[in-house]
Amino acid sequence: MCTVTLVPTQENDFILTSNRDEAVNRKTLFPEFYQVNKTRMLFPKDAVAGGTWIGISDKNTMICLLNGGFEIHERSASYRQSRGVVVRDLLGADDVEKAIHEYNYKGIEPFTIVAANWQSDLLLFELVWDGQQKHLKRLEKKTHIWSSSTLYTKDMKATRKKWFATHENQNVLTPTTLLDFHKNAGVGDKDIDLQIDRGFLKTRSITQVVKNEEELSMRYENLQNKEMSTVVFEAITA
Repeated sequence: MCTVTLVPTQENDFILTSNRDEAVNRKTLFPEFYQVNKTRMLFPKDAVAGGTWIGISDKNTMICLLNGGFEIHERSASYRQSRGVVVRDLLGADDVEKAIHEYNYKGIEPFTIVAANWQSDLLLFELVWDGQQKHLKRLEKKTHIWSSSTLYTKDMKATRKKWFATHENQNVLTPTTLLDFHKNAGVGDKDIDLQIDRGFLKTRSITQVVKNEEELSMRYENLQNKEMSTVVFEAITA
């Protein structure tokens, strides 16, 4: 249940920023390094389910997941596996595009994944699993915004796209200006603003992955207690 923006910045670099909208009593652990089947990963962990919605790995891969496919769906009583497992599995793939094609999505709740791989050139992907069929496409190297279909109607999504276009026209898109957008964009309507507050459900955190000429890093901010951490995954040397 998220809002995600993706901004390619140079030939092989990008900024991805994710707002996590979650139940107010659900706890998340700050990003840490994990060794998963010989792959080094960095991700924040859901304290309840143990999964994650965003991570980076030493396979030169970044994965970010939003709940829901193209439109809101009716939940099943149970599912074969959690969506957080998909994130970790794809982070560990030697060839993420091949892994996306071959993965078994049957019995998994619908989701949308934004993926990046920079093994050579930067490749950007959007994967939508609608519960019946996967839809994979390579993304153009331009700005993108997604809003979770489980929380936002088509009209709400369209409104947020307009806000992002206005923000892009009025600002140079940097990590700082993108954080400002993710914190403050809106019209004072807490059902639709970038930071939502629907009582039982709020925007709990903002995670930002930045890959530039100097380093690959993940910044995580808990919006409830204002705690923040930035972890450098890799220092990039010429």
